[in-house]
Amino acid sequence: MGARARGASAGFTLVELVMVLVLIGVLAVFAVPRMLDLTAWRLRAYADALQAETAAMHRRALAQRRPITATITAAGVRYSDASGTLATLDCPPAASACIAEAGPRTVVFNAANTGRVSTSTGSALLLTVGSGSAQRRLQIEAETGLIRPVP
Repeated sequence: MGARARGASAGFTLVELVMVLVLIGVLAVFAVPRMLDLTAWRLRAYADALQAETAAMHRRALAQRRPITATITAAGVRYSDASGTLATLDCPPAASACIAEAGPRTVVFNAANTGRVSTSTGSALLLTVGSGSAQRRLQIEAETGLIRPVP
């Protein structure tokens, strides 16, 4: 009896193996496609880069005492001054139109060398980066140029 009891508990039953296979199947159907969809991650990274680059251009305009214009379109952002284009921040290749608001809009940092920021709307400029459920909203404040995430 001792040898038989020891041998019976040495492995998995068929029911346990089938349950493990079912759990792996459920993970494969639901979790893996969600983890492999990198578009949401790319859009989040783009929103972070947009926030950082816009803040950097604002600091640059103040430090160099010249106006810098950010032109925002659905395909990305272009930063320029009187001498030409300083930088561009294009949408990720997986999402060619990553900014939801329609029409080009502009933000001028250090407008007329006053240290102020002017927007094409005359008030705070709202940007929605993303598509579908993967969205991040940013707001560029008029006058101060502060760019921050909006809940």
